[in-house]
Amino acid sequence: MAEVSDERKIDMDSKRIHTYPLIRHSDMTEEMKTEAMELCVTACEKFVSNNESAAKMIKDNMDKKFGASWHAVVGESYGFEVTHELKNLLYMFFGGNVAIILWKCA
Repeated sequence: MAEVSDERKIDMDSKRIHTYPLIRHSDMTEEMKTEAMELCVTACEKFVSNNESAAKMIKDNMDKKFGASWHAVVGESYGFEVTHELKNLLYMFFGGNVAIILWKCA
């Protein structure tokens, strides 16, 4: 097997797209965080090219499961500053560059 040059290997690593969920910040309990993460992944896989529908699915399911009023933003290249209830915030990435922020605020 031919060896890959160091320069080419670094280039390949920099272009790798991570398809697993990457949680950047959360103050949720472990159980809630796991359920929310799985819901976000399901919504993003179901609505690959429609971030608005993915966000609506996440929000509606979280409202049913954990009570109102949940908010969700799904997209690329955005910043945020939110006020949230303690133990009710999740910020994660999925599919490399899709960011999801999910929080509860009454």
